[in-house]
Amino acid sequence: MRAWGPGVSRNQAAVKPKLFILVAAFALAAGTARSANREIYPDPAAAKADLSAALKTASQSHKRIIVDFGGNWCGDCQVLDIYFHNPQNRPILESNFVLVHINIGRMDENLDIAERYGIPVTLGVPALAVLSPAGKILYGQRGGEFSHMGKMEPSAVTKFLVQWRPPKAGCSMMAVNC
Repeated sequence: MRAWGPGVSRNQAAVKPKLFILVAAFALAAGTARSANREIYPDPAAAKADLSAALKTASQSHKRIIVDFGGNWCGDCQVLDIYFHNPQNRPILESNFVLVHINIGRMDENLDIAERYGIPVTLGVPALAVLSPAGKILYGQRGGEFSHMGKMEPSAVTKFLVQWRPPKAGCSMMAVNC
């Protein structure tokens, strides 16, 4: 069946698929941009209060704290948050950790908090620290390990969560669902 005929030239018929592809590409780009604009990180002014609340919650629930330094503008930070909350990682995260997001603005906010835990955010974000329920640093990202989340698999986050969750009596450190 011909796509062209009376009133439609061959060139006009060839333009329709190209136009469809162009419109589809714009729709995909708009969807990607919208997901990258999720508000994960609260106002930078809330950081100290949020960290204090996380420490209180962790102390009461005997969970560790993951301090996630980043910004809403950061695509890799968005990917990390998606990976944290995927079906495999969410149960590990929620049963073992209190997650607190620290907004570093455009690398110009809350740098004192990052410095307190020895986190060099200038090497890239997201940057993570793991704290004990008492606030003692157990792990501090030193080399931008998570700053390329877009190229990493969700299993890298699973491995991180399993490695840093609090040990439970009678459980192997390698068991994912213990």
